[in-house]
Amino acid sequence: MSSGLPTPTRAPTLAARLAPWRRELAVLALLLAVSISLALVNEQFLTAQNLQNLMRRVGISGIFAVGLGLVIITGGIDLSVGSLLALLGILQCFLLVDWHVPWYLAFPIILGMGAFLGLCHGLLITCLRLWPFIVTLCGLLIYRGTAQFIAGNESKGFGSAEGFSAVRDFLNGYVIGVPVSFWIMLMVAGAGGVLLHGTVFGRHLYAIGHNEEAARHSGIRTSLVITIAYVLCSLTASLTSILFAFDSGGITPSNHGSFYELYGIAAAVVAGCSLRGGQGSMVGIVLGVILIQLIPNLVNLLGWDTSLTFAVMGLVILIGAIADSLLVRPRH
Repeated sequence: MSSGLPTPTRAPTLAARLAPWRRELAVLALLLAVSISLALVNEQFLTAQNLQNLMRRVGISGIFAVGLGLVIITGGIDLSVGSLLALLGILQCFLLVDWHVPWYLAFPIILGMGAFLGLCHGLLITCLRLWPFIVTLCGLLIYRGTAQFIAGNESKGFGSAEGFSAVRDFLNGYVIGVPVSFWIMLMVAGAGGVLLHGTVFGRHLYAIGHNEEAARHSGIRTSLVITIAYVLCSLTASLTSILFAFDSGGITPSNHGSFYELYGIAAAVVAGCSLRGGQGSMVGIVLGVILIQLIPNLVNLLGWDTSLTFAVMGLVILIGAIADSLLVRPRH
């Protein structure tokens, strides 16, 4: 006979509370293991100069990785990021140096150009139903070739930076000892986290990644959501292009930004973003970026041949993927 009293509920265990963060914890554990090992092997790792250089690379890569992560969560991909950095970097040189456009007008033009190209990607994918791989692969080739053509296949620089030296020095500078690019990345990642985890739009991204057809039948405007994701991806890439161009001091169109799209994809994958879509978090993406950018630092400090960088990166991604699979594999 029922007493009529409510049945007491058992408080969730620590393991249950941490379950949704298994992917992020796996990446964090790997990141800590690599960092501690480096600190023990080479005392240069914890020097201010090395940490600042690492944060600068994380900042520059992390900005576009945020946008790329949104696309990957929908089940899409963007292979054109590196070439877009080259094209927009060349445009930046022309605007600021050759055409003497004030920086406060040049930067919005670059951001607008990036957003427009992202819109083109989204419309080709959603309206013509082209594969994201094909669309962005064509973008990779078109943007790189265009950058080489308009630059005459020659390097472009900023010279004396007349008229924009102050903003260049600020973007290349530090605030409280931390590179400005890292602070910008934190702001972009914070905004991306709110968008992804705290809005209806973010829930729609996950729904589309899980099953686009089901999302469409449930009333989600899938074409609009996917197009916005590609616009945001190219917009973050265009912001990266501004910082990266100033950081590098010039642009060689044939190799500026080469493989950068792979850095972003690798960071997202090692952080638990499934290339099939529907999985991933903003915290995981940021941790993945730090881990991926730590690898060249590791190779350099250990005195290894730099040609091993990609081999080590592939090994770390594989270990992260295996750890992620073991942690999230359903138990029967």
